Amino acid sequence: MRKIAILIALTTASPAAAASGPFFSLGNTDFIVTLGFLLFIAVLFYFKVPTLVIGMLDKRADGIQSELDEARALREEAQTILASYERKQKEVQEQADRIVKHAKEEATLAAEQAKADLQKSIERRMVAAEDQIKMAEANAVKQVRDTAARIAIAAAGDVIAKQMTATEGNKLIDAAIGDVGEKLH
Repeated sequence: MRKIAILIALTTASPAAAASGPFFSLGNTDFIVTLGFLLFIAVLFYFKVPTLVIGMLDKRADGIQSELDEARALREEAQTILASYERKQKEVQEQADRIVKHAKEEATLAAEQAKADLQKSIERRMVAAEDQIKMAEANAVKQVRDTAARIAIAAAGDVIAKQMTATEGNKLIDAAIGDVGEKLH
């Protein structure tokens, strides 16, 4: 197994094997890579790429900062609007509470007024009912009197008719005519 590992190590190229000879020769790959890297850096500086990159990063940072400022301003505006709506909501709630309180007071007053009106109506109906009862009693008494008077008159007429003679009847008629004449004149 050891022989295979040594064989693999010898057959594979290693960076140390490529860098043989003096460092500052074109045959040394390390020197060539270093030169290429330095040339790449020089081209970047010649075309002002770092300045462009820094400018782009600054522009990006400014854009991010402006977005943050705008977000902060929007947040403050949203908080102001929220506070305004909370105040308005509180005012509306207070107004609603006042309206409900006023409505309850009016309902209480209306209920009391309705009770008073009902009491007056009941009293008026009681008085009217008592008046009707008194009138009914008076009518009943009058009817009884009238009926009693008719019966008494009829009975008296029968008694008088049986006991009276024609001459006495004529005398009574003449006396009644005389009384009527005196009372009319």
